[in-house]
Amino acid sequence: MSAIRTFHIASGQVNESEQWPQQLPEQGFIWLAIGRSVLHERTDEVQATLQRLCGQQLVDLHVSDLLNLQLPSHYDYTSQYDLLVFRRLTTSRAPTSDAHPAAPAKKARGPVILRRIDTHPVGLAIFDRILLSVHPEGDTVRESYAARLLEAGSQAGRTAGAKLPTSPADLMLRLVNLMVDQYLDLRRELNRQLDHWQAELLRPGSRFSNWSAVLDARITLHRLDEVCEDQRSAIQDWIDALETWPDDTSPGLQRERELLKVRSRDVLEHIERVVRHVQRLEHSTEAAVQMHFSAQSHRTNEIMRTLTALTAVLLPLNFITGFFGMNFEFMPAIHASDGLWWVIGLMAGLASLVLGVFWRKRYLASR
Repeated sequence: MSAIRTFHIASGQVNESEQWPQQLPEQGFIWLAIGRSVLHERTDEVQATLQRLCGQQLVDLHVSDLLNLQLPSHYDYTSQYDLLVFRRLTTSRAPTSDAHPAAPAKKARGPVILRRIDTHPVGLAIFDRILLSVHPEGDTVRESYAARLLEAGSQAGRTAGAKLPTSPADLMLRLVNLMVDQYLDLRRELNRQLDHWQAELLRPGSRFSNWSAVLDARITLHRLDEVCEDQRSAIQDWIDALETWPDDTSPGLQRERELLKVRSRDVLEHIERVVRHVQRLEHSTEAAVQMHFSAQSHRTNEIMRTLTALTAVLLPLNFITGFFGMNFEFMPAIHASDGLWWVIGLMAGLASLVLGVFWRKRYLASR
């Protein structure tokens, strides 16, 4: 996988090269897709290429931003170019000691695979006719969209009516939209995982103890919420910057500007959908935890009610046995031949009476 990929997009065609372009073509624009290591090790070469192609360079502060792995999503601009840093999704899996969501509750419990949210920044510098994108090593977003771009620029793609980006800004928005789609695709898996935790928390008779996994899930949702909020702020700043672009009398340029606004708002709407979904999952998780403790409290109340009822049934029987157990010489029915059976009958009658009263009042009714 090459660390430098150069695409020339013009007249419905896409030409790729793994070398630095020597000059700016007369038509179309250039996409320079490089790895972060290339920018780190060959900064002077990257700057010289930009100077040769468009007579402009990246400012040193923006070069530092593009090399910063911890930089959140944000937007910045100069009089020569715009800079957008957007954090794309990467995932890793780690097993826990709870049941798999697809496994039946009565079967042996195995590890469930949790997806841990991690992100890496992708830097996008938008010049008039050049898009410079800085990707982490082995970035699937770059490779995926490059394959899609080459397919759209092929003869089969032109026959099928595939549309190529018309400007560096349009290409930037398509790359960002592809990264946002990864977050949208994540929703189904997060739903499945949270449904599993909710089922485990609310399973009748369960003694849930894997609280560390639930905490990890909540931390993941909080992390995803923060990432999406930064993304939304960056795209909103880009949309605000579009409004400040100077008006052009050319109908073609005005139409392109309106299309950029539409695509930008579409990307923003996708990010907001992810934010709303994450917030719903957070609320659902919190509600499941509260319902778990409510169910445990209800279960404790049921046990205490049963024990209280049994105590009330046995209390008069203990009184009778205690009364006839007193060490007096003269006591009623103590020397009668059928006294024992009368006392047993009295105790059975009292127990039946108390049980009947409790059953009628539903103190012992089954759920």
